[in-house]
Amino acid sequence: MNPWLILIIAGLFEIGWAMGLKYTEGFTRLWPSVGTLAAMIISMGLLGLAMRALPVGTAYAVWVGVGAVGTAILGIVLFGEATTVWRLLSLGLIVAGVIGLKLATG
Repeated sequence: MNPWLILIIAGLFEIGWAMGLKYTEGFTRLWPSVGTLAAMIISMGLLGLAMRALPVGTAYAVWVGVGAVGTAILGIVLFGEATTVWRLLSLGLIVAGVIGLKLATG
């Protein structure tokens, strides 16, 4: 399987566990905690698989970037978090960085 696809899927699971943390209420709720921990394990496992073929710095930066942008967007959509020009521009810079790393790595 394509390591970039694996890495993007890992990033999506990172979004899942980051969002899941909101619902665990400090890991005091069983099922949200179980789902969050499962997403963490899957995300880390897929990141490790992607790192077999990709440079560690690139893979980690892309994984974090996908997770950060996705989590921020869902925070805006689901929780009504602030949507400012600076916030959106900053998220755009992260996306540009991820694209740049992909182009630089191949």
